[in-house]
Formats: sequence, C-alpha cells, structure tokens
Amino acid sequence: MTHVPFPSWSDTAAELIAVAAGRSPADTIIKGGAWVNVHTREILQNHDIAIVAGRIACVVPDAGYCTGPDTEIVDAAGRYMIPGLCDGHMHIESGMLTPAEFARAVIPHGTTSMFTDPHEIANVLGLDGVRMMHDEALLQPVNIFTQMPSCAPSAPGMETTGYEITPDDVAEAMTWPGIIGLGEMMNFPGVSNADPKMLAEMAATQNAGKTVGGHYASPDLGPAFAGYVAGGPADDHEGTCEADAIARMRQGMRSMIRLGSAWYDVESQITAITEKGLDPRNMILCTDDCHSGTLINDGHMNRVLRHAIDCGCDPLVALQMATINTATHFGLEREIGSLTPGRRADVILTSDLKSLPIEQVFVRGKLVAENGTCLVDCPHYDWPQRARQTVHMGKELSADDFAITAPKGANAVTANVIGVVENQAPTRALKFELPVTEGRVQATGEVCQIALVERHRATGQVTNAFVSGFGYEGPMAMASTVAHDSHHMIVVGTDADNMALAANRLGEVGGGIVIYKDGHELALVDLPIAGLMSDSPAADVAAKADRMMDAMRACGCTLNNAYMQHSLLALVVIPELRISDLGLVDVRTFEFIPVLEPVS
Repeated sequence: MTHVPFPSWSDTAAELIAVAAGRSPADTIIKGGAWVNVHTREILQNHDIAIVAGRIACVVPDAGYCTGPDTEIVDAAGRYMIPGLCDGHMHIESGMLTPAEFARAVIPHGTTSMFTDPHEIANVLGLDGVRMMHDEALLQPVNIFTQMPSCAPSAPGMETTGYEITPDDVAEAMTWPGIIGLGEMMNFPGVSNADPKMLAEMAATQNAGKTVGGHYASPDLGPAFAGYVAGGPADDHEGTCEADAIARMRQGMRSMIRLGSAWYDVESQITAITEKGLDPRNMILCTDDCHSGTLINDGHMNRVLRHAIDCGCDPLVALQMATINTATHFGLEREIGSLTPGRRADVILTSDLKSLPIEQVFVRGKLVAENGTCLVDCPHYDWPQRARQTVHMGKELSADDFAITAPKGANAVTANVIGVVENQAPTRALKFELPVTEGRVQATGEVCQIALVERHRATGQVTNAFVSGFGYEGPMAMASTVAHDSHHMIVVGTDADNMALAANRLGEVGGGIVIYKDGHELALVDLPIAGLMSDSPAADVAAKADRMMDAMRACGCTLNNAYMQHSLLALVVIPELRISDLGLVDVRTFEFIPVLEPVS
C-alpha cells in the first residue's frame, strides 16, 4: 500500500476560506459542543466546528450558514470538544506491536498523534528497520511522526548492537517525509564531552530545521548537565523529581513527564506547576513505554491525562500538556494540537474533563472510534523475512553456560548485584555475600542470576551476573529478546537448567518472552518481528502478556509491571548498574566492574 500525503493547509486554503466565509458547505459540522480552547485555556459553550478536506474551517457559535444538504451533522449534545491527544515521546516497539496494531489499540483512547522513536528496531536492524517502521507509520489513519534514532549503540564501548547508527544515516533520514526530528540523545556523556559523532547527528537534525530529543539520565545538575543542554537537546523525559523538571524548564528545555507501564514520574514532577507555579507551557505529558496489556486494559494518553489531573493539575492545564504544548515543541502548532482553523480536524467528544470518557474520536474529520471501538482500518506493512529472522544464538545453550565460577578455595564471595527499583527506570548498585557450592557461586534469597545472551552475530556468548528485587522462588527462569537497548537476550532465573530451556525456546520461536518453572513452559509471548513485535491484534498480544504476568506472579514476583523492569536490565545509559554483552556496567562512571569483588 502506498502512502498518500495528507493535503497541507495551503493546499486546502481556498476550500477552508470558502466554508468559513459561508460561500461553500462544510463536509462535516460537529454541532452544539463546549469548545475547549487550549490556546486561551477557556471553555466556550454552544459552539460548532465546521470541517472540510479533513481540516477545521472555523469554530463558531452557529455554523448553520455553512451547512449544505450533504453536510454531515454530528450532535455534540453539549459535550466537551477537545483536541486529539498527543504522545510527545514513546517507543511503539515497547507495546510489543507493529505501528498498525499500536495505532488500532490507542485510537479508541483518543491518541491521534504520536512522536515515536524506533531505536529498539534500530539496534537490531539498523536504518533498514527504521525505514520499515517509518513506512508503516505513514500508512496509518492517525498522525505518527517518527524521530530518527540517535544512539545505536546507546553508549559506545559499553555494548555491542546488531547495527550502528551513523551521522550519515541521520542525515539521510532527515529527508524522509515522516521524520520529525532526532530521537532521544541517550549518550549524554558523549554530548557533554562534545563527542564529534553526537555533534554531527545533532547538527544534521538542526540544519534540517527539526527537533533534537533529549535523554539526560543523571541526577547531576551541575556542569555535566549544563554541557548537555548546550549541545542542543530540546527536551528530556528522564526526570524523576521536581528539581529535575524545574532545571530543564529553566534552561529552555521542555520537561517531558511520563506515565508508562512501569514509569510513574508525573506525580513527583508536576508539582513544579501545581505548587511552584511555573509556566505549564514548558511541560509535556508522555508515556515513553507502554506494553500491550496497559493499552488494552488501562488506556494510553487518556490514562496519563487522568493521572495528571488526579495529581492536582487543573484539567485544562493538563490538556495543554497533552496537546498544544507537544505540537508547539515539534513545530506543528499550526497543524495539530488545537481545535482552531486550518488544523487537522482531530477531535474528541467527552462528557467529563476529569474522568475523560473517550466517547467519539475524529481524525482528519472522519469518525475513527466510538465508545472504545476502533472503526477504521490500520494497514500493515509487508514485513520481509530479514525482519522476522533475527535471533542468532550460534549454538544450543546448556546449564554450564550460566555458571559463575568462584575463586579457587572460596566458600563465599561478595558480588556486585543489580538492584531493581519498583516503578523506576534507575537501578541500585548493591553488594551481597553469596555462598559457593562445588566451585560455583549460588544465587540465594532475594538474589537471582541474570545472563545476557548474544543474539545478533551468533557468537554463542553468555555474560553472567546477579540481580535482586524480583522475588522469584523455586527453580524458574524468564527470558526476553526485548532487552533495551541492544536487544540481545536477557535471561533472569534461579536455576541454570531452566535458564537454558528458556533461552533455547526463544531461539526456536524467533524471539519474544518466555517463562519456565520446574522445567515446564508457563507462558510465551512470541514476537517474531525483530524479536520485539508481533503483528497480531493488540488484544491477542495483551492476552499473552497477561498470562506472562500471571506466570511471573506464580514464580513469586509481585512487582508492578515487572516485565518492564526486566526489559531494561541491559540499558547501559540509566544508572546505576546494568549488564551488557561486554560485562557489568557501572553507569555512574561508565566503567566495567567485576561481578565478584576480588578476594583480599
């Protein structure tokens, strides 16, 4: 299927003027609603929205003068008319869905515009994978704007990815029709230290007149942060406290505050607006990462908006953070983000601004969802075999591949252990004393084993370490080829035999997530596209994800959305400890540290 560009404002200006001036009839009129104006933060009762060619011609108290015999009339019946919701920063792959199925899942929740960074697939398939995501995104009936990934690898020298993104790749992508800017600049030490490659990528983006996305995952707000801001990133979603949000906004960045499946960073930062009284136009709501279960069961940007309101934010201010603020940031204020003339007619009808029931959703003037049901087709890209055969382990693994050998003669060792923190992206750097049996270190108590299995180049390499916080009990293992950002395979378990079974199972099915307990498979989410996504409907993937979560609980894990924590254990740009194919990484210093402390 070929992408047909949506006509621009200038292409349709003559039609818009003719309708607004009363010389031609509108295609559609949404009649008798309460106009929520995000430019002025007002609610104006009894207004009509006249639409032609998929754009808003006018918003007036009575559009009867531009009504013709064929004009479709939608009775708003006094309901609020709000702009379609925008997600300012997100990764479609984290939903375990392709762009088409992700769109189908979020349209009923009122998300009409997404700003997506496909850096997950970039790590697996490079620029080729980004192009596939971009091309499917352009086929959708909603607005999916793609940010060209910036950092693959996310931390050069700390990990090995399937492909590397170069400044030439970035420059090429800036010419593609759906590219809106550069994805999150995760290599924040590289920016602060003026790394030539990072500067070249940002220059290619700025020279194209597009936005550079940020990712400063450090609590240090001193010279390193100042250097990062000076480099060019225009926003940041890695803040976790009020001071982070304030620092970013004061330096001219947009503070993106996120509520994903596992990241709960809105409540701790929105106080910069609700209590400190800073200008809310510099704050943006986003999700970052939502898996399919969240999308089906809880919602998308409507969920974030409700949460911000529950945290004490004025509903109209929160709405600005999910519409006009986002559009303005990406240079699209004249295209999306408000219900005003010339903009795309992306409209939500809702009967309450706090609980936000999404009753009807219009995109480009067409009804696309009603009362939770998607009413439009979301076309699929024809994903080639090279995108479906990406798990290359090199050999069948055995329990011996997951052994951690102790120093000769040791009865116990001190281990550096990754500590998972519930509902937070950062981990903790912990130390535990672990016993040794027959020369091998044993994971006991709250500590279990973690392994990273190389899956891009068929090396057969396994890197082993320890992790705590999941609460697993009994012989079990969980394996996933979703392993931000290098997307090798992460295996976490209490038993080497189960770890080998889980890893080999994912090699057999071409990627996904699997859980074994006592030698038996409890749950499998197969993700055949790049080992990251399924092109099945979201409800089907969510059902498998629900079984996966049930299986994690059956193994003793009670963490909220523990799968998301699992998937980030190799993300070597967020402190404190992470695992990569090259070893155990202390992200505070960007140095490798030993799994076992030297015996004195």
